[in-house]
Amino acid sequence: MALRSGQPIRVLIVDDSAVVRQVLSKSLASQPDIEVVGTATDPYVARDKIVQLEPDVITLDIEMPRMDGITFLKKLMQHRPMPVIILSSLTQKGGRMALEAIEAGAVEVLCKPGGSFTVGEMAEQLAEKIRAAARARPSAISATPRASSPVAAATNIDLTQKIVAIGASTGGTEAIKEVLTHLPATVPGIVVVQHMPPRFTTAFAGRLDGLCPFEVREAEDNDSVYPGRCLIAPGNFHMMLRRSGARYYAEVKTGPMVHHQRPSVDVLFRSVAKAAGKNAVGVILTGMGADGAEGLVLMRQAGSPTIGQDEASCVVYGMPKAAFEAGGVAKVVSLTDVASEIMRQVATL
Repeated sequence: MALRSGQPIRVLIVDDSAVVRQVLSKSLASQPDIEVVGTATDPYVARDKIVQLEPDVITLDIEMPRMDGITFLKKLMQHRPMPVIILSSLTQKGGRMALEAIEAGAVEVLCKPGGSFTVGEMAEQLAEKIRAAARARPSAISATPRASSPVAAATNIDLTQKIVAIGASTGGTEAIKEVLTHLPATVPGIVVVQHMPPRFTTAFAGRLDGLCPFEVREAEDNDSVYPGRCLIAPGNFHMMLRRSGARYYAEVKTGPMVHHQRPSVDVLFRSVAKAAGKNAVGVILTGMGADGAEGLVLMRQAGSPTIGQDEASCVVYGMPKAAFEAGGVAKVVSLTDVASEIMRQVATL
């Protein structure tokens, strides 16, 4: 569904909690480019309101009576594909279900307000995710399926000092899965920032660890980065690459948001440029905004080969576009070619 030029983004909120519906509606009321056109208590009501109101974006709870959100999402993506933001509780179960929803076609995930995650912290992120979702092509990744065999490993290459740094946002969970599952077991150390809330990154790393031929884990402070290991930045923490002698390690800490994000791709890329320089490959994948553009420029200036996902295969062509226009991207490739391009560039380091 195309956005109406010059008109606010029309949002339908689907949640069985009256409090959540009220909180979300109120938090979006101050956004001039967003309009809540309606709310629904469950998927059956939502179905009718989608036809009646023609929203641009839906926010969808997962656990609801009569029909759960994931079942509804699968039906929606089959019959009327549209951008969907999943709202989930900040729990391990919520993280696993949110990932299942993303695999079913949702483009973004957000924590429900409550507990340590306040309405104020959620409001700005919600607006940004709605803007990203409104520009998304939910079926972009699944439109290019292929076999899941990894690319051939580079032979006779010393991987000890080499690093691959990857950054992504909207649509990135599936894009990162596409890239990592097509890399061989003999890969350099990999560090990844994907814009996701806490606990969701735990579930994301666990899911990838079961799919990839190498170790994938959520990073902890002072974790070593070495061949055959991929570290995912934990939600709500920045991750940086540091070097001590011949050892690379991850530094995980809090700090101000960068480009409205924590973790931030720019924070990671800047640290990789400094710690690894020409021994690193930088990769920027689908996502809204400009996070990662400045850092990728610094990596390229330090001698790193850099790769950007092309527009046709992006769910949202924002971050790769910003990085390309800033001069940070040396090679533009389709998502299905990113893994093989990484290994080609590793062989040149």
